[in-house]
Amino acid sequence: MPGGKHVLGKGHKQRIFGTAKVGDRGQIVIPKEARELFGIRPGDTLLILGELETGLIVSRPEVLNNLADELLNNVKNKNNED
Repeated sequence: MPGGKHVLGKGHKQRIFGTAKVGDRGQIVIPKEARELFGIRPGDTLLILGELETGLIVSRPEVLNNLADELLNNVKNKNNED
């Protein structure tokens, strides 16, 4: 069974895996349970997004491909309407 603590009221899809301390070179270690659950391996590329008020999001780049396509199509469609 995958590790991590369930976030109260959020069901089984959202979990808390603990904390990560930032090292001298700005590196963090992703907790082992999270790496195993999400299949993160050494050498993988992760996308880091940030927003001043809410913080950082770490994701696989391919997870956001659909969102990026949708945004670009919306912009393209809007420009064609004008």
